[in-house]
Amino acid sequence: MVLLFPVCFTYYIQPTPLAKHASCLIALFLMVVIGDCLNLHLSSQVSAMGNCLSLSSSANALSISKKNKASLPIDNIFKLPSPLPTWPPGNGFASGVINLGGLQVRQISSFNKVWATQEGGPDNLGATFFEPSNVPQGFFMLGSYSQANNQTFFGRVLVAKDDSGGALKKPLNYTLVWSSESSKIKQDGNGYIWLPTPPDGYKAVGHVVTSSPNKPSPDQIRCVRSDLTDQCEAHTWTWGPGKEKDDNGFNVYSLRPSIRGIQSQAMGVSVGSFLAQIGGVTSPLSNIACLKNAKSNLSSMPNVKQIEALLHTYSPWVYFHSDEIFLPSSVDWFFGNGALLYKKGEESKPAPIEPTGSNLPQGGSNDGAYWLDLPVDEGAKERVKKGDLGNSQVYVHIKPMLGATFTDMAIWVFYPFNGPAKAKVELVNIPLGKIGEHVGDWEHVTLRVSNFNGELQRVYFSEHSGGTWVGAPELEFQNGNKPVAYASLNGHAFYSKPGLVLQGSKGIGIRNDSEKSNLVMDTGLSYSVVSADYMGSAVVEPPWLNYCREWGPKLSYDLAEEIKKVEKLLPGPLKSAFDKFIRGLPSEVLGEEGPTGPKMKNSWTGDEV
Repeated sequence: MVLLFPVCFTYYIQPTPLAKHASCLIALFLMVVIGDCLNLHLSSQVSAMGNCLSLSSSANALSISKKNKASLPIDNIFKLPSPLPTWPPGNGFASGVINLGGLQVRQISSFNKVWATQEGGPDNLGATFFEPSNVPQGFFMLGSYSQANNQTFFGRVLVAKDDSGGALKKPLNYTLVWSSESSKIKQDGNGYIWLPTPPDGYKAVGHVVTSSPNKPSPDQIRCVRSDLTDQCEAHTWTWGPGKEKDDNGFNVYSLRPSIRGIQSQAMGVSVGSFLAQIGGVTSPLSNIACLKNAKSNLSSMPNVKQIEALLHTYSPWVYFHSDEIFLPSSVDWFFGNGALLYKKGEESKPAPIEPTGSNLPQGGSNDGAYWLDLPVDEGAKERVKKGDLGNSQVYVHIKPMLGATFTDMAIWVFYPFNGPAKAKVELVNIPLGKIGEHVGDWEHVTLRVSNFNGELQRVYFSEHSGGTWVGAPELEFQNGNKPVAYASLNGHAFYSKPGLVLQGSKGIGIRNDSEKSNLVMDTGLSYSVVSADYMGSAVVEPPWLNYCREWGPKLSYDLAEEIKKVEKLLPGPLKSAFDKFIRGLPSEVLGEEGPTGPKMKNSWTGDEV
């Protein structure tokens, strides 16, 4: 039932005759009682009526309905805080079109909604399915787009144009993968998800979603010639009818190339479409593919001036905990303030290190033959441990990703020392002595930027031996489009939000505390681009980057003894659980030995995760 009535309220507090404001008081009472059932359809007209305000709708009234829908995150469209700058000219970066070798592709961010459900999937909020709109003349849709409703809308999908003849063909038919007709879920009508049947020698790279049981038109989508496609895999779970993924039921996943990185065979390109499948997922997928940069064309990658502009626009702000004493420094500051190179078998004769690391052994492997350490003098050692934020510098690695449709800018931060860890055991916080300490610490954040327009898509935050990608809508920004990163106390893991992250489970774990404090670094003020293979001789790698051994010695503390010290402070039932947890941590967290440098990490030539 819908009730219509004028709404009034008293806008000042002053004793007045009750009768004079009876209508206002009755209206207020009804609003309080009905509460969440209000569905306001207000026009911009607001008129004064005596001691009351009348909020006018098209019916000069307020509509109250139990059919009111709460706003979902996807109802909001994400935009970066500041407009994109005009990028410096050169090559094909940010030109809007990328040539994949016989196939031109564009990135589309405008869509028409086709079907939506309001439950199931992440946070049980449902998902929405779209098809690209405003597709330029000569370009064709390759697949529909889907996004979970628990995220701010940030849709991007590729459309393609045949640049060589025969690169694209209409599907022969469609197979109905799934329909919502029999699903008892909240939905906007019924949804139908179709898989195109490609001609011989072609592959489907996306699905078509309709709100009708009738098969889509063959003109709606194009299949791609097989030599212009690559293997892909299911990535993140987008939606399923249940609150959690059911491996035996129907699920929707985002897609990504199976092989990712800077290797010659890693030329797969994400379309932005999705996989819809009943039952378990095998990898690589056989019924759907990604695109491929068939000729390894890197002309869409940014040049030197464009890299400078990207870093000026997106260089992160890094906040350190107010109690942090082990701060970053530049590598040459570390070398110039007494760091030493040790050689196995000649431990009594450590060598000073040249500012650029020119006397460090180059290449090879981490064979334990060499390592770095702090100065021998105790005073100098304690001073160097603390780093020098004022003389810090970050080191940038630029690389093509996803078939050169994206640029990854990995921003590496060096710390002379990683401080001790602290554990949380139920309600008790316990310092872990020497556990977690090691000389040398490398952490990084990676910015992923679209080569179609230079827009920041997501940021990777390294966290000890792992890390997390965070989409642009979930980031905190400062001073325009600069994302914010928070470094954890002593351990320096990066997070997108401040607070406590517990590395563990069941109430037992390593504390990672971060906060916004006055200790902050603008990475754009002092950076050095140390590697960009695609640019050839334009970027020269410093010698220290090709040092393949550890940046700290293997520590000699007795782990068992350190655990015993901590266990003395714990009640009996927690001792064994804590012991098991600590012994299961990777050596990087335990701090038993120094880390290798950035170039030794798997992400240097591959994707982050």
